Amino acid sequence: MSDINVKPGLRESATFDRHTIAEIQRAADTGIYDIRGFGAKRRVPHFDDLLFLGASMSRYPLEGYREKCNTQVVLGDRFAKKPIVIETPVTIAGMSFGALSANAKEALGRGASAVGTSTTTGDGGMTPEERGQSSKLVYQYLPSRYGMNPDDLRKADAIEVVLGQGAKPGGGGMLLGQKITDRVAMMRTLPKGVDQRSACRHPDWTGPDDLAIKIQELREITDWQVPIYIKIGATRTYYDVKLAVKAGADVIVLDGMQGGTAATQDVFIEHVGIPTMAAIPQAVQALQEMGMHRKVQLIVSGGIRNGADVAKCMALGADAVAIGTAALVALGCNHPKWQAEYEKIGSAAGYYDDYHEGKDPAGISTQDPDLMGRLDPEEGGRRLANYLRVLTLEAQTLARACGKNDLRNLEPEDLVALTVEAAAMARVPLAGTQWIPGQGY
Repeated sequence: MSDINVKPGLRESATFDRHTIAEIQRAADTGIYDIRGFGAKRRVPHFDDLLFLGASMSRYPLEGYREKCNTQVVLGDRFAKKPIVIETPVTIAGMSFGALSANAKEALGRGASAVGTSTTTGDGGMTPEERGQSSKLVYQYLPSRYGMNPDDLRKADAIEVVLGQGAKPGGGGMLLGQKITDRVAMMRTLPKGVDQRSACRHPDWTGPDDLAIKIQELREITDWQVPIYIKIGATRTYYDVKLAVKAGADVIVLDGMQGGTAATQDVFIEHVGIPTMAAIPQAVQALQEMGMHRKVQLIVSGGIRNGADVAKCMALGADAVAIGTAALVALGCNHPKWQAEYEKIGSAAGYYDDYHEGKDPAGISTQDPDLMGRLDPEEGGRRLANYLRVLTLEAQTLARACGKNDLRNLEPEDLVALTVEAAAMARVPLAGTQWIPGQGY
């Protein structure tokens, strides 16, 4: 995006920069808060602030062309009779039909199945397109209960009880009326064309003891066959993880503040929650203190972009990761080929975040039949599968460089930090030192 010309010598305020001034003026003009999709755009400590210590003399690397590096992960073997086995530790996060088109949901299922991993439903229920193309499908159980029914619960390979989302922990979901078509309305038992807001908490329990009862109900409905996940937004992570384990979770999904959303208040996206990197050590500490690390699996999401992010999450103690925004980008969201179409709606490729408006030129976050038709589910599935394979290969490359023959053998000792903030959050030494800020040495 081109910058405006300013008179030499003029200085922009760091506190009241042009974006801030424009937002104040927009709020003054409209009297409403800004709603958008995507995720946090502010700079916060992230995985780029960490580096791997590759092997040389004191550690021996593995040869990538001859020595294997395992990527398979078993999820949910604490109580479930049929845990999920994924061939790559990269899964697809929950994104709803309604927020996404049916073609997008089908493409996600196709891509995940092609590489032997799982995808997740999201608010609004299970579609035949998604179930039919997903070899491993996790069914989200959300506060809204939109589209939820016992028959679909029994069709799922796992159930994910959603207590929070990284982009908006403490807040509910949102789907504006322009995306509530006849089919979406029917699945959610809602009037067509009316804004939908999901509750921020479940209607039938008030705390962890009640949640334990709910988990027992879900296990009885599914005859103890499938794993029960609990998803939390990264805030008071240490305590939330302990309570989730106590309630009986097989798997914990931890979503950091860099996680995306289809639609919520901008103020939520930018100012609630903690960075993904800061949340992982808190979760791992809680699991370790309970003797449940690796027994209750930890899936981390929120801003995962490449194989280095995957490997760093696993080095910090995660068993797997989940991707949402990156998966949509792989399908074609914000692709330059739609630049002219983005300009028509006042945006540009690489900047588009108005998922809530239902005008997505790429046919992903829309219910418009003409736009939706631009996304070929088979081609989208191939693109996503290619991307997932690259993530896996990149993570394996880094693990071998650290001398590890399994991605889950990566450990904090393999990492150093570039900044004091990252060192403190990730609990690894500042590069070139043995100093971990806040650890007393």
